[in-house]
Amino acid sequence: MIPEAARPRILLTDAIHPEADAELRAVATVLTLDSKLDTAAATETLYAEVQSVQGLIVRRQLPADLFDQPNTLRGVVRHGVGLDFIPVDSATQHGLPVANTPEVNANAVAEYAIAAMLESARRFRHFDQQVREGNWGLRKTAGSSTFELQGRKLGIVGFGAIGKRIAQIAMGGFDMQVAAHTRTPSKLPGNITAMSLEALFEGSDFIVVACPLTEHTRGMLNSQIFSYAKPGLVLINVGRGPVINEPDLVQALESGRIAGAALDVFTTQPLPTDSRLRAHPNVMLTPHLAGTTGDAERAMGLMAVSTVLALIRGERPGNIVNPECFKNQEKQ
Repeated sequence: MIPEAARPRILLTDAIHPEADAELRAVATVLTLDSKLDTAAATETLYAEVQSVQGLIVRRQLPADLFDQPNTLRGVVRHGVGLDFIPVDSATQHGLPVANTPEVNANAVAEYAIAAMLESARRFRHFDQQVREGNWGLRKTAGSSTFELQGRKLGIVGFGAIGKRIAQIAMGGFDMQVAAHTRTPSKLPGNITAMSLEALFEGSDFIVVACPLTEHTRGMLNSQIFSYAKPGLVLINVGRGPVINEPDLVQALESGRIAGAALDVFTTQPLPTDSRLRAHPNVMLTPHLAGTTGDAERAMGLMAVSTVLALIRGERPGNIVNPECFKNQEKQ
């Protein structure tokens, strides 16, 4: 049993998988933000708690100035991949290492994208509703509104771990033709064609957005790009909401320029009640859960725990995203 005085103090912005939580509590004193707090109260609690904890595991947006406040932090870990929740530049300036949990939920997100394509192609929700309403005879004309994934063209925007796994399933399981738009086309496998966004939209039956949110990708998919869309194109977003210009997407959907969409992320979350996306019959909406399965939650939680403990010990695990922070540590 580790004496209380020798146990590091670690703050969780939100609960983690029970197995990961138990592993952490075996060696550390764990604090968790009250899920009932509103944004203002949670922010004030964060400011107060970082003055006495050594580690922080993040599952929500942090205040931009959090690391400017007095704190005893030795490491911050994003429970997930996207870093837009954390003011990484600020952490770097303060010599504070930030890490994430890359790749562990890539399969979960990829399976979501494939499921979204299958839903669009086979219209399960629609036919389920028809059966419930007694319209069994609709099966006679089902072929006119459905199709198969085999041989269809898939475009992937962003080709990290998630994009790679989507491509593997699409090609290996459905014989789809896959192309990608990425800032590092030289890293694409030989069987994946690199394309401009315009060409990708012009030639794809499905587009899956799997890139991070950066200054380069914010608003990258807009009316100009949508004007190239192949008739019948279905757009799937498992990346970040602001990568897509949402008003432009609504217009493209309502005009029929884009045939349908499956959206797991949005510019504003939760999705506002007055969003026109809610009313569109060819749009499937989910609450940012593409990477959330029991398997992925466990893997991310365990990796976040092992990483935050390593950072507190002064180690430098390979999933640190801002290694330049250590130069600033030396200056302080």
